[in-house]
Formats: sequence, C-alpha cells, structure tokens
Amino acid sequence: MGLSRRELLRFGTAGSVAVLVGASAASSGRFRAPRWLGDPFTLGVASGEPLPDGVVLWTRLAPDPLAPDGLGGMAQHPVTVEYEVAHDEQFQQVVARGTAVATRELAHSVHPEVRGLEPNRWYFYRFRAGSAISPIGRTRTAPPLGQPTARMRFAFASCQSWASGYYTAYEHMSAEDLDLVVHLGDYIYERGWNRGREGMSVEPYLAAEAVDLPGYRLRYAQAKAEQPLRAAHAAFPWLVTFDDHEIDNNWSADNPGLGLDIYRIPALFRRRKAAAFQAMYEHQPLRIEALPSGPTMRIHRRYTFGDLADITMLDTRQYRTGGTCGKGNIGDDCPDRLSPDRSILGAPQRNWLLDGLTHSTVRWQILGNQVAMAKSDYDPGPGTNFGTDAWDAYVADRNTVLATAAARDIHNLVVITGDRHHNYAADLRPDYTTPESPVVAAEFTGTSITTGGDGTDVNPTGRNLLVANPDMKFFNSQRGYVRVEFDHSVWRTDFRVVPYVRRPGAPIRTRASFVVQDRIPGVVETSRPSEHTDQAADPRTAGPAPR
Repeated sequence: MGLSRRELLRFGTAGSVAVLVGASAASSGRFRAPRWLGDPFTLGVASGEPLPDGVVLWTRLAPDPLAPDGLGGMAQHPVTVEYEVAHDEQFQQVVARGTAVATRELAHSVHPEVRGLEPNRWYFYRFRAGSAISPIGRTRTAPPLGQPTARMRFAFASCQSWASGYYTAYEHMSAEDLDLVVHLGDYIYERGWNRGREGMSVEPYLAAEAVDLPGYRLRYAQAKAEQPLRAAHAAFPWLVTFDDHEIDNNWSADNPGLGLDIYRIPALFRRRKAAAFQAMYEHQPLRIEALPSGPTMRIHRRYTFGDLADITMLDTRQYRTGGTCGKGNIGDDCPDRLSPDRSILGAPQRNWLLDGLTHSTVRWQILGNQVAMAKSDYDPGPGTNFGTDAWDAYVADRNTVLATAAARDIHNLVVITGDRHHNYAADLRPDYTTPESPVVAAEFTGTSITTGGDGTDVNPTGRNLLVANPDMKFFNSQRGYVRVEFDHSVWRTDFRVVPYVRRPGAPIRTRASFVVQDRIPGVVETSRPSEHTDQAADPRTAGPAPR
C-alpha cells in the first residue's frame, strides 16, 4: 500500500515530510550514499510542471532497475541526493543548488521543486549521489503570466506498450525544437505478456500482469530503461497524466477494468489503484500536490504560458459515472449515454474547467484529454456504433463543456487527445444531433508511440470513421507523435509518423498538417506535405536540436 498524506504527516515536521517524498529538504540531515555497484542513474533524469520561476526535477536511484522486488537494487536506508541547476551545460554558472532525500518508501525517487529561476529560459540540471553523477538534463521555465509571448512549440504522445515495439519515435522527438512535451496516458501497460518484443523473451516476473507496487514499479523501470525515452525526458520539461493502462484496462472511478477477476473485489481494486498511483508518482516529475492519498490522486491541473496559452490537464478516469448499456460498443438504442446524470469529469472538475476557461485571458485554451471527445461513429451505414470508453458515452458532459465554451465566447479551444492509437483531426460541436450546431473547437488525436505494432496508413476502421463522421477530417494508423507550433494568429499541427516499430531505426516524416486560425474554430488541412523523409533515427546522434 502507498503512503497517504495523513500517514506522512504523522512523521511530524514539514521537513520530515519533504524527506519522505523526495522533495527539496534543505533542513534535513545528510544520508551517506552506499559504495555503488553500478550506475544508480539507470532510469535517467526528467523535469516537468514548468512555472515562470521554477520546475520540478526528477530522478530515481536504481542501480539494478529490473530487480524482481521492484526496489531497483537499493538497500533500505535513505540517501541524500544533491542537485544543481545552471545556465550552461558545463555548470560554470550554477544558479541553484539543493538536496533531496531518496527513501525506500518511494523507491528512492526524488522530486525537488526548484524555485527562484528566471522566466522563459533554458536551464541545465544534474544530480549527484555520493560519487555518482547523473546524465545532464535540460529544462525550460514558463513565460511570466500575462507577458506577451510570441510562440510556443510542443509535442504530445501516448500509448507506449513496451512489448509492441521500439521507442524510435522518441529519438526523433528528442531532436525537435520544442518547449515542452505533453504525455496523455498509457505510459505503461499493466497487462501480462506471453513474450516480449519480436524475437525477445521476457522474464517470468515481468510477464505477469502488474497488480501490486513491485509490479507497477517494474513496468515503469522497463519503460525508462529505454534510451530514446530517457533522451526525450532529458531534453524538455514534461506534463503528464494517466489513462487506463497505468492501472487496469478500461477502469473508471471505483470500477475495475478488464484485468484479473480477483481484483474486481472492491477492497482489492482500491489497493491496486493505490499501488499504481504511487508507482506513477515515483517515476514522473510531479509536484507534491500530486502525491497519492491511497487510491486517489489529484492529476487535473492548469499551467499558463504568458499571454499565449493555458494547458488544462483533465482527468477522465477517476470521476466517471459507471455503467452503460453493456460492456461492448453502443448505439442510439442506449439512452444511458445521453443521460444528464452521466459524467466523464464529475461535477466539481467540470465546474473547475469551465470557470478556468471563462476567466482566462490567454489566446489559446488547450485541453489535455485522455479519450476521444469528437463524435466517433464506427458504423458507415444508417445505424450507429459508439465506443463506451470515450465522450460518446457521456454526451451530456460533452454538450455542456462545448456549449458553455460557445455561450461564454471562449475562443480558440483546442483539445489534444491520446488513447486511440490513431491520428485524427476533427471539428467539435456542442450538439451532434442538430445539423445547425456550430463548430466551436478543434480536436487533434495522436497515435501511439508503439501500441498496435507497425500500423498502416488508412485501415478499414479509418475508412468507416471518415464515412460516418463528416466532422472527422483526417485518419491515419501509423505510429509516432504530434508536433504543435502556434502563435497569436495560427495553430499548426503536424502528424509525425514512422513506418515501423517492430525493429529499431525507422525514419520519420510529416504525414499531414492542419491549422486552426485565431477565432475561426475548426481544422483546415494545409497543402499536402512532401514525401520527404527525415533520416533514420541514430541513437548515437539523437539529442536536442542546437539553439
């Protein structure tokens, strides 16, 4: 079981709490590092949650990251970890130093929250534990609130099943010119595997479905042991959320998903959630506000970038209304999906979202969203066929959010989405049953990093979706990520795809590009990109683009 906030506070002072959660702990004593038998920084470094004056830094001490007990080869005692932040990569101009304490309670991870930095600039950082020094990471602070901000560039990604293929897309992402990366969920997959990647075997303790804290820790360690992912974390600050596979396929609220039957027992499922949430916190650059309290975790939050953008990260899992007309796909013969009593956000989060949109003064409103919001009818004929794991099963919430955005004159609303393992570009309307319902927002759904294997361009599912949903303007089923660049007048989305993931070294290209104009809702495809293909990924040269 994970440590709740109440349990942490029983330890007494705020300094003690900082020690236990691996936050900055200037007042704590020092704990000597062991004599390392290997590199303790095998899982790399990361940063995230950028503010105008600071960021969260992250690392985890794990000299044996895939040790079966999930403890990374660490002993029981705590270790003091030092960190440095500098203007330059040689650390000649250090601007911040501090210590955090890595403890067994949180898998010897640390999450120092560095403040007092200058806004809107790049920094370099590193950690030291005893004689060991970590790789160097690079991070960026946000522009000051309300400050004129000319442009922003970020990428978003999701769905990275380790067994499905190689993380080649992250090699290319690391070489992009970005300010930020947004991860929209399914960072790990909990399910059991009979085999690993093609031609590779998996140890028995990694093949079983993850249901407890050691199991989830091993899933994160397995992912972060991949150099392309470590490189992308080291190159940019990240914002992260979870979807379903961080816990159990298709779980929602207190309802287990499609995993092992024994974990359908409510008490066991709550224990499973607590373990999964703790493992996520241990392995991501999250603030202490996200520290789980048993089987709950506050993951919805909002970050502002000058006068240009708000990024609002949603939670479409923890507060859902359970139950629909069966567990498979549904159609118009399922009145439950239209019920005003059904919610994918829960009333408190929905009100928080709408209040934030209403009072914001920035140019672009970006919603980081786990599951598809646009109408997605899979039946190209006269019938209807909707998935239950999407906003299609929570129509009242979708209508409320989009209609309120229109009624309150909220311009430039763009939804970025994961989950589907496909690339979509779609217009969003507040009522899909009314032909005159206006387009009020745009949604860009990104494909998977690996899940689903190599993929294809347009498969039968895509052809059906394009026929049945006139507001869907694009479909692609290859692997990759989405790159975004925007200023005060135009938003541009590039769908970046690789031809294969079952072996390493794939090249990358832009499959299609779409724009959204300031105060003109809806997506417009730009001229067809050339068939130019970037060079194949080379792990020896992948890294941040020079600046």
